[in-house]
Amino acid sequence: MTRAPSRWISVAGSVLLLSLAGGCDEKLRDVAGPSPGLEPTFSSIQQLIFQATDDSGRSACTQCHSSAGRVPAAGLSLLPDDAYRSLVGVASRQKPGAVLVIPGDPDNSYLVHKLEGRSDIVGARMPRTTGPFLTDGQMLIIRRWIAQGAANN
Repeated sequence: MTRAPSRWISVAGSVLLLSLAGGCDEKLRDVAGPSPGLEPTFSSIQQLIFQATDDSGRSACTQCHSSAGRVPAAGLSLLPDDAYRSLVGVASRQKPGAVLVIPGDPDNSYLVHKLEGRSDIVGARMPRTTGPFLTDGQMLIIRRWIAQGAANN
């Protein structure tokens, strides 16, 4: 009698592992190859994430976070000439005490919290207007850039 439950648990565990593995391929591809040429450098993130456009030519980031004749959302411009100095070491205008990008510390950088939709954010997860949220692979690149010191490279 004691063998039956242990076999059941073994079979159930195997079924569970197989069912979870079925959904892993997409995530692994995503992490392994978020976008061709995407590297943990600011210039790569700027070009391939912040300025990336959808099929209609709209950017999920700079559509709201640009200074083209208006105040950008949350005072954050992600246009090429503004983005770095608007992010690194800059206090959030939404959440007192939070810093958008803390070089070497992605876990406490508020930009990461907003992009991942953590429970401590003020307002909505970003980007919110067009297209999907960032992929796991894109987030990994942003986290690596911050962890490596958030250089303007």
